[in-house]
Amino acid sequence: MRSPRDARSAAVVINAGSRRGAAHQLAVDAMRKAGVPVTAVHHVLTGADLAGTLDQVLAAGHDLVVVGGGDGTVTSAAGRIAGTDVVLGVLPLGTANDFARTLEIPADLAQAGATLAEGKVVDIDLGRANSHPFLNVASLGLSVGITAALSPRLKRYLGPLSYAVATVRAYTRHQPFRARLEFPDGDHPTMELDNLLQVAVGNGRHYGGGNTVSPTAGIDDHTLDIYAILAGPVREHVSIARLLKDGSFIKHDKVHHFTSRSVRVVTDQPMPVNLDGEIATTTPTDFTVQRNAVHVIVPQSSTGALYDGPGSGDLPPS
Repeated sequence: MRSPRDARSAAVVINAGSRRGAAHQLAVDAMRKAGVPVTAVHHVLTGADLAGTLDQVLAAGHDLVVVGGGDGTVTSAAGRIAGTDVVLGVLPLGTANDFARTLEIPADLAQAGATLAEGKVVDIDLGRANSHPFLNVASLGLSVGITAALSPRLKRYLGPLSYAVATVRAYTRHQPFRARLEFPDGDHPTMELDNLLQVAVGNGRHYGGGNTVSPTAGIDDHTLDIYAILAGPVREHVSIARLLKDGSFIKHDKVHHFTSRSVRVVTDQPMPVNLDGEIATTTPTDFTVQRNAVHVIVPQSSTGALYDGPGSGDLPPS
């Protein structure tokens, strides 16, 4: 399917608990008005409901699945669709919507709905952490504390500003840790790092409400961006924070940065790993990239990814 209008049937799955979940009808109406063959609309409230509904939708044979929600919801859908011919559409209904930002999908829901009718299909990479999917960034350390501090109430009332508030709260409680980074492809030597603030592995370009993984990161470049931030005085972290928006923080003296197709992260004790805002696995963790794994509808003007075509992707990990 090269165009949304080529779809035989489309199903819409809405996370009604997402920050803007109640506003989804604007986009659905825009899609139908533009001729997208929407034949089913499902509403879910929990992760378990989401997984079951996505499986039901895929079993029904829809070749276009539109998912409305935040980054965690979209990642869950991408993990199930990966490696198939099903095309993913996105309605950005969450707080950060970093995946939509990476692919230049409009935040305005009527415009997002129009994109799902008039856009183009591209294929993107999918990150895997111990086989669990992630689209934007997987991380351990400070980010896990930020996720814990990001309550639904905080996100609902403060929106993207909630990330700054949660970061301050998590920072005051953070305990430095040590980690070993192993590179199975042999493209970098093993690194033993002590006194760490955070280790992150980026598949996409944006995360954390608009921060940039690195100046060259892309969601279809078939590589992972790995960075480790060392703990230090508050002034050092403030100087790093000022460089997060454009990704230039990777050049800071307190940051180690690598690119690779795979990395294994080992810690002294098992640590939780955050995948696009959801705690999904623990260390030791094997991070890999599944090339061209998911077909996604983006605006015609989007430069976030290209379409490489059939047979260009990797098989999913076993």
